[in-house]
Amino acid sequence: MPQGGGGREAAIFDDELPKAKGTFKFKDFLKLINSVSPQKALFAFGLLLSLITSGASLVVPQLTKGLVDTSELAKIDGKMVAVLVLAFIVYLGFGAIGGYFLRYVGESSVKTLREKLWHHLLHLPVAYYDDHKSGESSSRLVNDTSVIKDLVTTQFPNFITGAIQLVGSVIILFIMDWKMAALMFISVPVVMLVMMPIGKFMMKIGRQMQGALADFNADTTEKISEIRLIKSSNGESYEIKNGGRYIDKIFKLGLKDAKVEAVLQPVMMTTMLGLFVGILGYGAVRVQAGTLTSGELVAFLLYLFNIITPAASFATFFSQVQKAMGATERIQAILETPTETITVDTNITVTGKTIEANHLSFSYDKSKVILQDVSFEAKPNTVVAFAGPSGGGKSTIFGLLERFYEPKSGSITIGGQNIQDLSLKDWRSQIGYVSQDSAVFAGSIRDNLQYGLNQLLTDEKMWEGLSLAYADQFVRDFPDQLDTQIGERGVKLSGGQKQRIAIARAFLRNPNILMLDEATASLDSQSEEKVQRALDQLMAGRTTLVIAHRLSTIVDADKIYFIEHGEVTGSGTHRELIATHPLYAKYVNEQVVD
Repeated sequence: MPQGGGGREAAIFDDELPKAKGTFKFKDFLKLINSVSPQKALFAFGLLLSLITSGASLVVPQLTKGLVDTSELAKIDGKMVAVLVLAFIVYLGFGAIGGYFLRYVGESSVKTLREKLWHHLLHLPVAYYDDHKSGESSSRLVNDTSVIKDLVTTQFPNFITGAIQLVGSVIILFIMDWKMAALMFISVPVVMLVMMPIGKFMMKIGRQMQGALADFNADTTEKISEIRLIKSSNGESYEIKNGGRYIDKIFKLGLKDAKVEAVLQPVMMTTMLGLFVGILGYGAVRVQAGTLTSGELVAFLLYLFNIITPAASFATFFSQVQKAMGATERIQAILETPTETITVDTNITVTGKTIEANHLSFSYDKSKVILQDVSFEAKPNTVVAFAGPSGGGKSTIFGLLERFYEPKSGSITIGGQNIQDLSLKDWRSQIGYVSQDSAVFAGSIRDNLQYGLNQLLTDEKMWEGLSLAYADQFVRDFPDQLDTQIGERGVKLSGGQKQRIAIARAFLRNPNILMLDEATASLDSQSEEKVQRALDQLMAGRTTLVIAHRLSTIVDADKIYFIEHGEVTGSGTHRELIATHPLYAKYVNEQVVD
């Protein structure tokens, strides 16, 4: 494992994380939520019930005041008690129902947002994933949407109802006794001066924490997926240090947040306690002087709680708003990334049609040209092989054929029609792609054979595909056969078994065009022989393009294109190239025969 850190990692571990752009606004957040078509009528109904609940919380202190002032210990006003109990029932019942409706709307909105984001991620071009870690994208899908969900489902409804309680309580307090209300609000400007800078600092830390967590998630996802490479390279100690740097960054941000919280909580509690004691003391003096009743003092203290409780949660709300703004910005950046070009389904037929590449040029970035003026032809039911040194651009040609990328110039046509004008889904349905390390998913063998097919396969059909791929025997040897769980990326299968499962999947897909990217390169001789026999069966009656590794494939190919440094330097049959292309002859002798 390399022991030095790259430039990107160095940037991550700078003392300060990159600052937010500062151009993203709350209206952008509302625009994102509105784009997922929230159930506005249900939200409004839930909010109405919550407002009624807030109204009940404003009535309760007044009823308590009347109960205290008009009742004696031996004789309690029954009507007053009944009204008070009714107010509590309204508060409890409407609050629960309204809260559920608001939560339902929020949850459904975020569900739709996640579906929209997941749909978009799946349709982004391969080039996007060349530049972004998979863990980073999954963090946006899971963590960032969770931040938005918390704001929509919890913080925002609490803020609305809390604001109503606060404003209503303040108005009633000034109506009841403006002197006591004024005394209480003398301290508000002082508290605001203290709280505002603390709140801004908390928001900044919150955004930094989200970024640090996303980077950590991306790195750990990547490293855990390659745990065998780490272990085989004795890379544990390096990864412990590397992961420790991420963890330490998060720890330091957590300590910053803890310091702010450590100051904030005592300030809030001291302020609340001071207000309570001050109001209680002043009110007691007023009660003794006869200018305030005991019921009014009790009501005043209850309204005070109506003010303190939501006010204390406002700091959390605004902090969550900032986190949601950062999350929205990152999600919006993904949603604004153009997806693959999807055209209308055309039900194309490629049988009997020639594939032609005309003067293809391509580069992943401006620093290096990968393909330069590459042309080739693959006639129906023929085998076309691409040979040449590693890094010459052979796999890139396959990437362009699969339309993972678009050429910078030139075109690929099928029967004279540009493949870029065809339905992407239809075009890819015509292709069977077997690579050197064919991907399989965690799940059963049945799941992997069925994957990507429109119709549900019968067991008989699956066994037929496995038989053609010489895979039926080892699958029958498993106790669960088709229902055998193969583990993440098929770790419970050997390389040859995975390849034969991939070939069986290609048989069941029944493609017209077959692309083989060094499908036997990493196998032992026994597995290679079985896989090659399966491939020979699969190639029959199909237009086949193969990146050649095995001599027999090259010898038997109808045409070979020799690719070096991104250019076609020779083409013809095996015999023709042996006679006319010295580097091809040397390549065959040194690499393929060996």
